[in-house]
Amino acid sequence: MKKKTINEIEVANKRVLVRLDLNVPLENGVVSDDTRIRAALPTVKFLLENNAIPILCSHLGRPKGKPDPKYSLKPVAERLAQLLGSPVQMAPDCIGPKVERMAATMPRGEVLLLENLRFHAEEEKNDPKFAQALASLADVYINDAFGSAHRAHASTVGVTAYLPAVAGFLMEKELTFLGQALASPARPFVALLGGAKVSDKIEVIHNLLAKVDRLLIGGGMANTFLKAQGKAVGESLVENDKLDVAESLLREGKEKLIVPMDVLVADRFDAQAQTRIVGVDEVPDGWRILDIGPKTVELFSRHLSTARTVVWNGPMGVFEMEPFSAGTFAMAHALAHLNHSTTIVGGGDSASAVERAGVAGQISHISTGGGASLEFLEGKELPGVACLDAQPVGAVTEDIKPCGLAESMRQKF
Repeated sequence: MKKKTINEIEVANKRVLVRLDLNVPLENGVVSDDTRIRAALPTVKFLLENNAIPILCSHLGRPKGKPDPKYSLKPVAERLAQLLGSPVQMAPDCIGPKVERMAATMPRGEVLLLENLRFHAEEEKNDPKFAQALASLADVYINDAFGSAHRAHASTVGVTAYLPAVAGFLMEKELTFLGQALASPARPFVALLGGAKVSDKIEVIHNLLAKVDRLLIGGGMANTFLKAQGKAVGESLVENDKLDVAESLLREGKEKLIVPMDVLVADRFDAQAQTRIVGVDEVPDGWRILDIGPKTVELFSRHLSTARTVVWNGPMGVFEMEPFSAGTFAMAHALAHLNHSTTIVGGGDSASAVERAGVAGQISHISTGGGASLEFLEGKELPGVACLDAQPVGAVTEDIKPCGLAESMRQKF
């Protein structure tokens, strides 16, 4: 079901509660990577340019439901003000009388950033009173935090019971790219999956096998598939309790599911280890697979070269260590050269890989949500998306919201 977006509502003279993903790394009290802050700028700037008052909220880290200075969003407020070129007021909390007064008296042209939502245990419990307190600060709600949309928290689900709720620009982009890839991809449609464990991707593989033309498997998870084929994999990471699942997926995938034909092995898990390239039938005893080999790179690249839609989630090897990074970076460059294709990279390690490979600007879409992207690719409905408005804002309905909260509870403006 199509969700309403920021472009489809009136925001002028409204106080707008915006859920963002500002969970950024900090070093010595300073933001060390502002990628997520930059990703939020289009929505925040749009609100400022249209005479709205943005009231921003986010979590940061895992403060365990109570205030912790090292998880304060104050450094984020400072960096956001620099990027916006306009003042950002920092609230002392995310709810309460002081915050309510700040929200009520905010001048146009300025932004209010609430303190870390997870300083309250009620946030992750999706507590209705906490959600209502958050909602009371604003007239309308925008979710632009796709990376948190798979969590049914007060700031992603609960507040939508009390406010008109729509998607921001970043959320809209995520839903458009990922949704179209699954629903009506240009073909051939190729998925490239990696990462350490088959167990993390079982549902993704099941869902994608019915939709893709080819599914390429690399990373540590490929070891389990190789062992399921009867290959000796030495000391490689293998999920022995998932061998039957791997066998079943190989049968289900038939010609679609492609596994490595050669690999890079090392005599130990160490950047200084001895390495060699071997066929998948030649892994020495005591050695471990830590990357795909050059013949596999060529094989995967050949399948990718004809693709019109590509979804990539998970590295091909232990790319954080230079000796085992070649396969992952080769895949990043292969995607970057697909000039007439839609290329989508899942969040987490895959996003980091294309950044480190220097080709992020040549990818159609890099998802901001690792866990959310995975659940979307599994075919699951994300709670933070399900609760967004599908009807025109202000429409009268007696339906129950998908998150289970009555529409009649909502305060219309």
